[in-house]
Amino acid sequence: MRILLPTGEATAGVVRKAAEDFDADVVVTGEIAAFLTPETLRDLIGAGDYDLVLVSGMSTASFAAVEVETGVPVYRGPRHAADLAMVLPLIGRVALSREVPADELFATERRAEAYRWLSALEDAAEPDIVLRGTKIGGGSRMKVLAEIMDAHCHPALRDTVEDFYAKGADIVDLGFGFDATPADVERCFAALDGVEGPLAADTQDPALIRAALGRADLILSLHEGNIPLVGEEVAAAGVAAVVVPGAAGLAANLSAARAAGIAALVADPLLQPAGSGLVASLCGFSGDDVPLFFGAGNVAELIDADSVGVNALLAACAHEVGASVVFTSEHSDKTRGSVAEMRRATEMMAVMGDHPYPKDLGIDLLVLKEKRRRREPLPAGDPVDVPPASDAFTPDPAGNIRIAVAGGWILTEHQGTVYRGRTAADLTAALLDGGCVTRLDHAAYLGRELARAEVAAHLGRSYVQDGPF
Repeated sequence: MRILLPTGEATAGVVRKAAEDFDADVVVTGEIAAFLTPETLRDLIGAGDYDLVLVSGMSTASFAAVEVETGVPVYRGPRHAADLAMVLPLIGRVALSREVPADELFATERRAEAYRWLSALEDAAEPDIVLRGTKIGGGSRMKVLAEIMDAHCHPALRDTVEDFYAKGADIVDLGFGFDATPADVERCFAALDGVEGPLAADTQDPALIRAALGRADLILSLHEGNIPLVGEEVAAAGVAAVVVPGAAGLAANLSAARAAGIAALVADPLLQPAGSGLVASLCGFSGDDVPLFFGAGNVAELIDADSVGVNALLAACAHEVGASVVFTSEHSDKTRGSVAEMRRATEMMAVMGDHPYPKDLGIDLLVLKEKRRRREPLPAGDPVDVPPASDAFTPDPAGNIRIAVAGGWILTEHQGTVYRGRTAADLTAALLDGGCVTRLDHAAYLGRELARAEVAAHLGRSYVQDGPF
């Protein structure tokens, strides 16, 4: 197959290197590949004998008429020349698009295929336990249990529960501290009336466990201290239970729970925090014929590291030991986002199939770092070092603008009017249209600050105007 690769001067070297092992003509059409016109492409095709044309994924022109006139299909290549080496080997094996850049198309299709595979896997699973339609064990995807600590003190319990489900939680766990009363437990579950997803109650207090049995689908946690007191009541309610080792040991407590008549059991060998026995505790995740509970939140909350990578590695550990339920929480600011992260991580593990590693699956948890660094050509010419910017400040006659970030939104206030948007471009356009900016230096400043605010909003980080990021 003979391929025509129109490119620009800036990326010609990268394109030629990627095309070395292919029957391809690399033709420079100007300084920037994205500026290719239909007229120029028509002339290039007419000068050769080609089976296919791959234009820059950055091109905005329509080449439909060129296809009709020449009979040669014109497809969008990747947006970045550095990705061309990944795309060329796939030509003829996968369908390309005339509208969607190849790198985006392949990533989207691979992701869609991964989720199709995941759906089929879940449909075929024969679970050990089913909680309100949610499969536990039996080859199903590891389920994410998200904890709300001190639920009886939470100011917006229902909103948070629904938010956790929306972010990917399979089960939401209501934690009740030592100061909670049975009335508090009943009040919390009553506030969640109509919520369809599985709910858990996290308490070892027999009185609080009894209060939760009217709605809870899962009780955390049973041991030798409370099984004799509430085990038969849990069994009679048909509620599942997580059993912990306690002083008697996990095997003994599982036997006691079975003797009490509890049919749906999950074993929690107790995962220890990093530095306090994490690796040794992993050895305890084996043996019994019940689904395993993996307390990843106990590790993520007790290490000062970004939760994204921590959650991915913990999900991999949970997958290797055969866990069925993974516990996570967003109790601290540093673990905010853990529910969505852990859901994505469990999906990665589920779609591994015969892959030896959780990579190149179509699903990933890359947030700040890149899987493949793009090295575009640098600007030509010798750089001129610029002096430090002046600290002098000249107020804009139109007035100052205050910038803040809240709930994923960027907020800007100018003389009592608050503009709200998702991107720096949207806010900049609104401020300019509103006559809020009259000086170029003020406009440049706003561009810098709004770009920082957009990144902060996207990553869920705090933002302080003029402060360090």
